[in-house]
Amino acid sequence: MITEYISQIAIYILEKTTYFGAFFLMMLESMIAPVPSEAVMPFVGFLVADGSWSLGLALFATSMGSLVGSLLSYWMGYYGGKPLVLKVGKYLLLNPRDLERTERYFNRKQGLITVFVARFIPVVRHLISIPAGTGKMPLIPFLLVSTVGATMWNGFLLYCGMQLRSRWTMVQHYSHQLDILIVLLCIAVLVWFFTMRWQRKQASKGE
Repeated sequence: MITEYISQIAIYILEKTTYFGAFFLMMLESMIAPVPSEAVMPFVGFLVADGSWSLGLALFATSMGSLVGSLLSYWMGYYGGKPLVLKVGKYLLLNPRDLERTERYFNRKQGLITVFVARFIPVVRHLISIPAGTGKMPLIPFLLVSTVGATMWNGFLLYCGMQLRSRWTMVQHYSHQLDILIVLLCIAVLVWFFTMRWQRKQASKGE
């Protein structure tokens, strides 16, 4: 199943490469690579709960990974602008529409609080550093709010992983049901997309 497969990959990388792997995965998560923190941090929490990892080192490694990834994205936006981001992003499965939505979100509410809050919003947290860079946000304040926001989010997911470690059988059971729901949602989206496309074609013919 989908969630089990992602879980197995994350566990394998974390077990083989330990803190460096956690650092690297969270660095990618804070850039434009499709690596969700929800697929990494809970398993870091599992390893901490098992006593295999140190809580302090785990949180430090993942937070530093998030910071480095955010800084790299910031520099891409600052020095290269959107053309460079899109050029590099196509190799990392960047969705240009997601980037445009994030830029609109940033431009409407520009400021440090926006960067902080964005760390807790799906998709936006992966991309928010880019418009912060293109908007020439001061570097030191950006790094401070990024570190605080990323550490809070990583710590929350890590804590959830620690609490769920003893309930992993139950989590797997419900993850199967979640996979079914995801498939049904994908089918519904496809049906909606093709229906809207057909209706637009019919409307254009009528004109």
